[in-house]
Amino acid sequence: MSASLEDLFGGQPPAEPDSAEGELRRALVVAAHPDDADFGAGGTAALLAGAGWEVRYLVVTDGSKGSDDPAFTPETLVAAREVEQREAARILGVGSVVFLGYTDGELVYSRELLGAVTREIRAFQPFAVYTHDPEPVIINNSFVNHNDHRISGLAAVDAVYPTARDRLNFPEQIADGLPTHKVRELFLWGANEPTLEVDISSVAETKLEALVAHVSQFGGREDFVEMVRERWREEDGRYLERFRRVGLFR
Repeated sequence: MSASLEDLFGGQPPAEPDSAEGELRRALVVAAHPDDADFGAGGTAALLAGAGWEVRYLVVTDGSKGSDDPAFTPETLVAAREVEQREAARILGVGSVVFLGYTDGELVYSRELLGAVTREIRAFQPFAVYTHDPEPVIINNSFVNHNDHRISGLAAVDAVYPTARDRLNFPEQIADGLPTHKVRELFLWGANEPTLEVDISSVAETKLEALVAHVSQFGGREDFVEMVRERWREEDGRYLERFRRVGLFR
């Protein structure tokens, strides 16, 4: 199946990749922890994959702090969460998952982090990047935006523009054979003022199935699926993912 972004995003479609310009139907989702990509953009990822796009997840931290279960050590939790994330990605149709392996809960902005994200963008050459909105510390006056989310989102935004674009940024990557790259569309989830709604109703159950794959996070919670289903259902019965969209110049 090959659908246009107008088909997927309704009356406010982003730009379409221009094959004459060498642009590819690829989307990169940059997330702080295993499961963040599925929560933030899992439905959109499933829609894109179903429409013939190549979708990749880039997970920045190792998820080693995300459990109160004393049966887990940091090492066994990292291993479990990697398996869970790969399974969730498979369910959604995401083609590949890359793990950067930074320590969960201790992420700091650095040249090394920026370079790592830049390298993945240059290697994959995505038309669109989805990531955490790095701006809000408090989201909707309801909860704190995790530091790892803010730092991952900021590194992704900075890598998109201008770092991956400009050849004198991380020239060692160019020497390694990676080309520069201009991302055309940037979408930020967790925004206080989203500008784009994506109707994911047709894949809402697939997204829920992907979330349930994160057994270390939600296993044993019999109410989890129904709680999430009720929380996300709009008054008109639809399920939406909301983003702040940033259209980038060529």
